[in-house]
Amino acid sequence: MRLFLLVSLTMLAFAANSILGRAAVGGGYMDATGFGLWRLVSGALTLAALCWIRGLETWSRERILRPSSLWGGAALTLYMAGFTLAYQDLDAGLGALVLFGVVQISMFLWGAVRGSRPGPAQAAGAVAAFLGLAYVVWPAQGTGVPLTASLLMAASGLGWGIYSLLGRGAQAPLVSTAVNFAWSSVMLLPVLLLAGGGTVVSLHGVFLAVLSGAVTSGLGYALWYRVLPQLLPAVAATVQLSVPVIAILAGAVLLGESVGLRLVLGSVAVLGGIALVVLGGPGQAARQEPGKAG
Repeated sequence: MRLFLLVSLTMLAFAANSILGRAAVGGGYMDATGFGLWRLVSGALTLAALCWIRGLETWSRERILRPSSLWGGAALTLYMAGFTLAYQDLDAGLGALVLFGVVQISMFLWGAVRGSRPGPAQAAGAVAAFLGLAYVVWPAQGTGVPLTASLLMAASGLGWGIYSLLGRGAQAPLVSTAVNFAWSSVMLLPVLLLAGGGTVVSLHGVFLAVLSGAVTSGLGYALWYRVLPQLLPAVAATVQLSVPVIAILAGAVLLGESVGLRLVLGSVAVLGGIALVVLGGPGQAARQEPGKAG
């Protein structure tokens, strides 16, 4: 029950990121690239402050230059950059489908390679959850699919999949996330310059970006790293399919967006599929951890 509550809280934090991003960027208070950078920097500072309060060593040369830290920062940057650049030209629903579809595929494949193959019930649940998500977010007829933006979103999904897999070996989630955010803040700067972002800034937009970075991203990602070692890759991949559905439901409550029968039926399929994956038990082999990350 404790693990279920922690995972649920993490998914709520991820969905809140989507709501905050839509409110800031969609509302014209900040451009997408600038929002991403403010989000990373505020997350890094908040996590570093928490590490300092708890007496955790964060900025040692050995930890900063550790390969896992560099990989974590690079994976987070790939996720953030791909998402940010694709966001400008890709329908939000289709973007969520591509993003979480790639995340699911990459984590399932890695689990299979490491010997943690999903059982029949888990595989059926994953397919049902993905089809439910597709039913909810599939764009209206006649909507074009921009190839470049779709590829960028796929790269973003790959980045998040790698970031999540690295988190399965994190021994100090709070410290690891702080270092990852710091590295990603630096790595995202060239993307900001090349994309010409950071030109639309407002006080309200900065507030939303800092809230997203410090709370729902920084603390949410640290919590994700904490629960990941207790989840099989198939479970970790599939539960994330609930995030777009939660975000749409929250948008209906907080932003006054409409809720129809399509959303209700799709949500039932997503949640039912997740339940099958979670209750289906481990597949052919027991959980095997990838290389340890700190």
